[in-house]
Amino acid sequence: MDTTNKKNKYISWPVLTLMAFCTVIGLDDIMYNFQNQGMSVVTSWIIMCIFYVIPYSLMVGQLGSVFSKEGGGLSSWVRGTDGEFLGYFTAWTYWAASIPYAVDSANEIIVDIGWALTGSEKFQHQINNSTFAILTFTMFIIFIIIEHYFSHSMEILSTIGGGLMLIMTLMFVFLAFLGLAKSGGHMATQPFTWRTLIPKFDMHYWSTIAMLIFALNGCELVAPYVTKMRHPKSDFPKAMIALAIMTIFLTVFGSFALGIYFNAYHIPNDLKMNGAYYVFDMVGHQYGMGKFLLYLWAWTSVFYNAALLAVLLDAMTRMLISDTGDKYMPHFLRKKDKNGLPINGYILTVSLSAFIMLLGIFLPDMNDIFNWLLNLNGIISPGVTCWIFYSFMRIRKNSKKFPSDYVFIKNDKLAYAAGLFLLVVTAAATIMGIAPQDVKQYGSIWWYELIINVISIIVLIGLGAILPGIRRREEEYGVAFSRPQWTTIFTIIIVSVIIDIYLGGTKIALRGVYIGIEAIIALTICWVAGHRKPADATK
Repeated sequence: MDTTNKKNKYISWPVLTLMAFCTVIGLDDIMYNFQNQGMSVVTSWIIMCIFYVIPYSLMVGQLGSVFSKEGGGLSSWVRGTDGEFLGYFTAWTYWAASIPYAVDSANEIIVDIGWALTGSEKFQHQINNSTFAILTFTMFIIFIIIEHYFSHSMEILSTIGGGLMLIMTLMFVFLAFLGLAKSGGHMATQPFTWRTLIPKFDMHYWSTIAMLIFALNGCELVAPYVTKMRHPKSDFPKAMIALAIMTIFLTVFGSFALGIYFNAYHIPNDLKMNGAYYVFDMVGHQYGMGKFLLYLWAWTSVFYNAALLAVLLDAMTRMLISDTGDKYMPHFLRKKDKNGLPINGYILTVSLSAFIMLLGIFLPDMNDIFNWLLNLNGIISPGVTCWIFYSFMRIRKNSKKFPSDYVFIKNDKLAYAAGLFLLVVTAAATIMGIAPQDVKQYGSIWWYELIINVISIIVLIGLGAILPGIRRREEEYGVAFSRPQWTTIFTIIIVSVIIDIYLGGTKIALRGVYIGIEAIIALTICWVAGHRKPADATK
């Protein structure tokens, strides 16, 4: 009996593989990158899985083993190697990366509900951008209320949505190839030759690598479980290699399956938003099931994205508030209500989400907003992943100080070089990913999206650098700012954002320069207003 209980405490490598698989890849990830690269994405997936996913996963394994007592979180890794401030800033950037993701998830819920109720994309043409933004914002409010009154909502939604998503994705690949065999090998992608699978290594291709990384990252979430394995030195590599094999299978065959139903040479512009519905509609009719699979996918996606939004709103906000020291996080953000919810943290999350929605509201239509938000995730999320490789390099530079049960590459110099390589690749992909996708290059919309990409990054990351200064003012004066100071700062910020958005939507030749000048002036005014001692200071 003791032996049995002891065995039950360990996690087997197949179980860990499945846990990691659910955090890494899904059908939507395959759809997004198929639109970016067409059938050539098959080759890109193979290259990325072999040279990125495997070493990335094994590095995460060692980091999780080194810092297992701290919970194995990303911020604890950086804190352990470089101290409290960098640990705080990592927590902030990790949280900031969840903001566009949360907005995108809320958007997807609106799209999912539209398909679930109508069975078509027609509703998307019946609502304007403002209505879309209002409905998205409403989703945030609804889920905050749900989490407030239903304590187990996240677990229920995750169980239903996550399970159905995995089943539907695997079922699609199986049915697609079965249908290909039944049709005698007929594919929508014609002509289909070996050249179809070879990427065209131009600027557009390199600017889409960040989206591939965005689709493949996330396995760091299973790092804390490394030390819960019976034989971590051998079992964890097995789990990660199995993860890579499963990822290769799903991405390669999933992308190929999309080429069966969509002509890779003429991909619909709304594939990222509606592609999954189009393909399940086609598969359903192919097997005589009508729209059954379409509706099943729609409700699967509703539950999946609802669970994702619930986790992002609650878990990420709580992580930021609780995982940062009193020295850097302002007191008013750590304030909790009678139910223990970080209410001001929620307000900050929703406010920044509304800011992101405001930036995209002037894009031509709902599809453009959806694509832009998705591509913004492809910039910020890979950028945060850089912290993982940075931390790995730090522990391998001083391996005696950071011992672990599991070690990826015994030679420290070779391991350091591997970490540096992935850091450079990820950083380069992040920078190149700033270039807008899915719109005419160098057109007015392209320039507008480029500007709001830069604004989003500056605001989301820059705010994290400002908060420690606000905390120092609280310690010095008792309050950070007086009411007139808060009013002035917020008014200047709102006016500045409106002016920048207006300029970004014009065709003025030097609008980028004008936006830069206006932003500097606005920041200077905010600094002058906020630099003074608060009138109601208590110290």
